Amino acid sequence: MRPLAFVDLETTGSNASLDRITEIGVILVDDTGVEEWTSLVHPGCRIPAFIQSLTGISDDMVADAPPFEDLAPQLHQMLEGRLFIAHNARFDYGFLKQSFRRAGSDFRVQTLCTVRLSRALYPGHRHHNLDALIARHDLTISDRHRALGDARLIHQFWQQASTAVSETEFEATLRQLTTHASLPAHLPQHLPDELPETSGVYIFRGEDERALYVGKSRNIRQRVLSHFGTDVTSPKEMRLSQQVRQVEWIETGGEIGALLKEATLVKSLQPLHNRRLRASGDLCSVILLDGPLGPRIEIAAARDLDLRKATNLYGLFNSERQARTALLKLADEHHLCRQAIGLEAQASERGCFARQLGRCRGVCIGEESAARHAIRLLEAMGKLKLQSWPFPGAACLREGQDVHLVSNWAYLGTARTQDELYELLATPQPRFDRDCYRILRSQQHRLEPLPAQS
Repeated sequence: MRPLAFVDLETTGSNASLDRITEIGVILVDDTGVEEWTSLVHPGCRIPAFIQSLTGISDDMVADAPPFEDLAPQLHQMLEGRLFIAHNARFDYGFLKQSFRRAGSDFRVQTLCTVRLSRALYPGHRHHNLDALIARHDLTISDRHRALGDARLIHQFWQQASTAVSETEFEATLRQLTTHASLPAHLPQHLPDELPETSGVYIFRGEDERALYVGKSRNIRQRVLSHFGTDVTSPKEMRLSQQVRQVEWIETGGEIGALLKEATLVKSLQPLHNRRLRASGDLCSVILLDGPLGPRIEIAAARDLDLRKATNLYGLFNSERQARTALLKLADEHHLCRQAIGLEAQASERGCFARQLGRCRGVCIGEESAARHAIRLLEAMGKLKLQSWPFPGAACLREGQDVHLVSNWAYLGTARTQDELYELLATPQPRFDRDCYRILRSQQHRLEPLPAQS
């Protein structure tokens, strides 16, 4: 059988860069049998009170414990060549990688997460945290929230899961969960270990650091690796994987933040492989103005429109030509007069060209009242109407710990502190952006006006 290591850590917090390990529990399983190992670890800092309450590990208990640096050689030898199995494996593996790195050595093993294993084998269940597994599989608790005690629970779950399905199916599930994407040779092979499984955006850069592609996902790691998992069958992905030399990412509080950040980054970086969301300098909208035969249409540049005051803006188009083509089609579909709405110059007494073809109901020659024609025009344009900015000043949209600041349907940025919020308020107002408008318009019910700033 393949050598296994069931691992659990207790730590001072959840941030692998800032927090430290306080206890390690390992269960080694191979052809020789089962061996348990555990040790307290001196974290080099105080343990927060709520962590002491949760784990029962106090500052006094670790006062004489060895620092991680002293345990690193033994632990590295113990885990090397084994399948590293943990619940939420990226947490435990991430802490160990950071700790080994600080100790001056590189740690890299193949991992398997029992949360993912539970989801794969028991898809009908909603919860897969350790407490849910304890209840569902009647696992025997020896010392909950201590490293070795929780490692024993993971081992028990593995023993049950390995017999819940056929050996063939279980091995196939393991292969699926432990297979890493085949990364391009010019990317660091430890990249999968660094990528977060959170919402955000990612940037692929080429040799000259030119942005090649900007993407978004609710799971950055999964989405980034999917690019390289499909490069054999997709010509686009193959070209991208051949060109990429660097991967960057920005974590966000949720999907809305990822959408907004993606839209702004694509416009500022102009990545080679993005087509959607690219900036359009000729973006147009339509204004309805008073005319001799009722409302008439005027096409205006939308990038400079102020939606804080405007109430008669309709549609967003990539160019004046696109806007005119769409409006001509709309006029014909609703039997509107091209002359009356300003899309055609004044013609003969016989009326507009559309009237001569039977597509206009004759407001241009008095056969239809201007009022009736105006009503039909407003009904036809109704679906294109833009929502004016509903607040006197800036507004915010809360998403987790993030606060997205918005003004005039433009995204100013994201803040997590009061100082960051004030800094964003002091930045110049960005121009109107169609993609941000559409994202924020769908979330209008979640927008909150900011109180007046003194």
